[in-house]
Amino acid sequence: MGPYFGALHPLSLLVQAAMLAMVLAPGALPPFLPCELQPHGLVDCKWLFLKSVPRFSATAPCGNITSLWLHSNRIHHLHDSDFVQLSGLRRLNLKWNCPPAGLSPMHFPCHMTIEPNTFLAVPTLEELNLSYNGISTVPALPSSLTSLVLSRTNILTLDPASLAGLHALRHLYLDGNCYYKNPCQEALQVAPGALLGLSNLTHLSLKYNNLTVVPRHLPPSLESLLLSYNHIVTLVPDDLANLTALRVLDIGGNCRRCDHARNPCRECPRGFPKLHRDTFRHLSHLEGLVLKDSSLHSLDPRWFRGLGNLLTLDLSENFLYDCITKTKAFHSLGRLRKLNLSFNYHKKVSFAQLPLAPSFGSLRSLWKLDMHGIFFRSLSETTLRPLAHLQVLQHLRLQLNFISQAQLSIFGAFPGLRYVDLSDNRISGAAEPPAAAGQVGGVERGRRLPGDLAPGPRGPRGPPSSEDFMLSCKGLPFTLDLSRNNVVTVQSEMFTQLSRLQCLCLSHNSISQAVNGSQFTPLTSLRVLDLSHNKLDLYHGGSFTELPQLKALDLSYNSQPFSMRGVGHNLSFVAQLPALRYLSLAHNDIHSRVSQQLRSASLKALDFSGNALSQMWAEGDLYLRFFQGLRNLVRLDLSQNRLHILLPRNLAHLPRSLQLLRLRDNYLAFFNWSSLALLPRLEALDLAGNQLKALSNGTLPNGTLLQRLDLSGNSIGFVDPGFFALAERLREINLSANALKTVEPSWFGPVAGALKVLDVTANPLHCACGAAFVDFLLEVQAAVPGLPSHVRCGSPSQLQGRSIFAQDLRLCLDEALSWDCFGLSLLTVALSLAVPMLHHMCGWDLWYCFHLGLAWLPRRGRQWGADALPYDAFVVFDKAHSSVADWVYNELRVQLEERRGRRALRLCLEERDWLPGKTLFENLWTSVYSSRKTLFVLAHTDSVSGLLRASFLLAQQRLLEDRKDVVVLVILCPDAHRSRYVRLRQRLCRQSVLLWPQQPRGQRSFWAQLGTALTRDNRHFYNRNFCRGPTTAE
Repeated sequence: MGPYFGALHPLSLLVQAAMLAMVLAPGALPPFLPCELQPHGLVDCKWLFLKSVPRFSATAPCGNITSLWLHSNRIHHLHDSDFVQLSGLRRLNLKWNCPPAGLSPMHFPCHMTIEPNTFLAVPTLEELNLSYNGISTVPALPSSLTSLVLSRTNILTLDPASLAGLHALRHLYLDGNCYYKNPCQEALQVAPGALLGLSNLTHLSLKYNNLTVVPRHLPPSLESLLLSYNHIVTLVPDDLANLTALRVLDIGGNCRRCDHARNPCRECPRGFPKLHRDTFRHLSHLEGLVLKDSSLHSLDPRWFRGLGNLLTLDLSENFLYDCITKTKAFHSLGRLRKLNLSFNYHKKVSFAQLPLAPSFGSLRSLWKLDMHGIFFRSLSETTLRPLAHLQVLQHLRLQLNFISQAQLSIFGAFPGLRYVDLSDNRISGAAEPPAAAGQVGGVERGRRLPGDLAPGPRGPRGPPSSEDFMLSCKGLPFTLDLSRNNVVTVQSEMFTQLSRLQCLCLSHNSISQAVNGSQFTPLTSLRVLDLSHNKLDLYHGGSFTELPQLKALDLSYNSQPFSMRGVGHNLSFVAQLPALRYLSLAHNDIHSRVSQQLRSASLKALDFSGNALSQMWAEGDLYLRFFQGLRNLVRLDLSQNRLHILLPRNLAHLPRSLQLLRLRDNYLAFFNWSSLALLPRLEALDLAGNQLKALSNGTLPNGTLLQRLDLSGNSIGFVDPGFFALAERLREINLSANALKTVEPSWFGPVAGALKVLDVTANPLHCACGAAFVDFLLEVQAAVPGLPSHVRCGSPSQLQGRSIFAQDLRLCLDEALSWDCFGLSLLTVALSLAVPMLHHMCGWDLWYCFHLGLAWLPRRGRQWGADALPYDAFVVFDKAHSSVADWVYNELRVQLEERRGRRALRLCLEERDWLPGKTLFENLWTSVYSSRKTLFVLAHTDSVSGLLRASFLLAQQRLLEDRKDVVVLVILCPDAHRSRYVRLRQRLCRQSVLLWPQQPRGQRSFWAQLGTALTRDNRHFYNRNFCRGPTTAE
């Protein structure tokens, strides 16, 4: 059953919840179990593995529900009555319940059944999402619907009857119903005029549907039409003839450039795409046009005639590398604000320069220009000359172009520029004069790049720094991003004419110089400087002093210089930066030979995580006052500093102005809570990810201003009563991912009623009968995130991993079960008293009756009787046959004597158990008559002689005298010719003739059959159709 095992049926869950309401807390149960009520009438039921739509209790205010999220469940059948009680429902999300086979993680086929009146029963429904479900037809829908999502389904046909009556529909999404992840036999079929009745439809999306033509007779009310990633390679004016209100048109990806594709791609046919010159001429209201990934080699200026209102144009992933330097198509786009030309590169070629065409100067309203991934090596004033006088240009993206020579000073001439992205290039320093960079104004074919160059999306830059500890560049007037380049040495000449620059990012370079206060001299207005992920040498005390307005400095991940043994580091420059507010020294592995104290009167936030403060504080008093000189510090991060203990004297020498202290991911197993009084202004303490096992050494001090306490990710299993009670201002407590088995109200005292957040998720709560923590959590349920579904039981085992409201009430309330348990316990007590008494009074009589009864059982009687034989089997074989002897000693003996445990058999072997001094015949006679069975191990049955023949005759004599058939045959070569005796015995007593299997998988069964044959009487094995076997002598 996999993930469905243990899942509760919503109806049974509600019955249990109703019974819980009568016997548990005075606080009310969450009204929409097993779902969670969110603000604004939203009920969240996602990721609960529900198999049907939950039916909420009669006391739940169902009429107040306006939104219901049921996505990512296992609902395969929708009934007419599922949503009847939700009279005010407006938004319904059923995404990812029964995905088509191609989209299912395990590729299992699934078909969702929707009964005819399921949605008609909700006349107020406005938004419906049925995407990623195996439905093949459009279900009956209410006329109130304004938004409908049917993407990634199996719907392949749209006709006028499919959406009849939906006159209020404004948004329709039918993406991905026929593409490589959701394959189909043919394209989506949209009948001419199928959507014409949707008179208010403004947004239509038909992406990824294998369409080859634009659907005919679309509603003239359309304002947005998305047809990207189909196979429409020809466009004529008639295709969009009546769509005069269109504002957004996306036809990208229909004739693809496959050398840059990130997914399966079909090459654009030669000579295509074909765009008629008047295709867009009548779309006078068009504001956004997407022609990306369309294999365009040139731009026809006539395409843009009549598009005077165009604001966004996406021409990325085409072949416009030559057109960019020559085109005249932009003369008529005076209102264009966003232009994307990224990845218009020449395959295997990088250009020496790429001067923009003069027509770029006509884009008077251009606000953002994206030119990354075109691959040119030199950036100079000539390159961007047409853009220099564009007053509103604010964003310029030039990353991933392999630029090695960049004249950064040219950006000083751009009056409105706010953000320039030159990351992921090869800039190493100040540019040479333009004449040395190659032909000015020309396009030069550069060196060929090895192989097919198909750059993908940019990789992540890692988690961003918290805004509490590092100032963001958002909102600053001018930002320059030079991250991920080849800068080794920073020179002031790089930044001439950039005095208005306020944010500079130089992270992920190879800067290894010793900064001395002269590198950034021209940047007099710089406020944020990011030098993370470099190799900076902090040797000079005057570092960065040329930046009088610097507010944020990121020096994180510069660990290489600090790991060099014997090299000292000077951090005294911090005191000489009067405007510095944010400083990050994180992940530098700082441990020794640094300044003994940081000093600053302006610093507000210091990130010192990822260092070795434990080693620094272990050096006596040398670094005890390392942070004490930061008189106005408000936020301090000491996470990942390998701290095993935090002494009160360490806290006493932290700045008393601290309001936020982070100690995450250390090794703290003990914390002196009373020492928090040494930080009188502390409001937030983060101790997550440590090794605390109990909150028992004191309590939070009285009078503390602490408001947020994070103790998640520890191993806390016990909390002292009243631990949080004295922290009157405490509002947020995170106890998630610990080892708590209960949550007691005595821990919190009067603070409980004022809590805004109490997170107890991921704890192994013990859901016993009458668990007190349920009462308490219901009283403060508004503060407990995920209470209905994410606060789960850890024990007992039958409730492990289930909601605390999913208890099996029979453990507490099933009266019949209680009586059964009482009767069983009473019987156990009676037997425990009666058995010893009977044993004392009539033990001999009981012993006699017991053994008398055993005598009636033939097998037991013979096994335990006085005439029990010393051996279970006498093994006879031909010693001259080495393979047979090897099998007997190394297989048969081991299996029957050593590997059966208490059921081991006693074998009689000639070389081991025969007594010396006796004659051959005496030993042979004793072995046959002292063994329950005589086991013959034969390689073949054609002829036997010697000891084998004599043993067989004695076994036959025993059959005549004692009426006991003791012969068991094991034939090691099943394919060998079998004698008439063997064939007759197989017919009469098949289980006494065993064949050694040739396949190892049959050997286990062979040993089981052999054990049965040696321990049971042969007469039980005879075929009753032929004979009854030997009868017992009277």
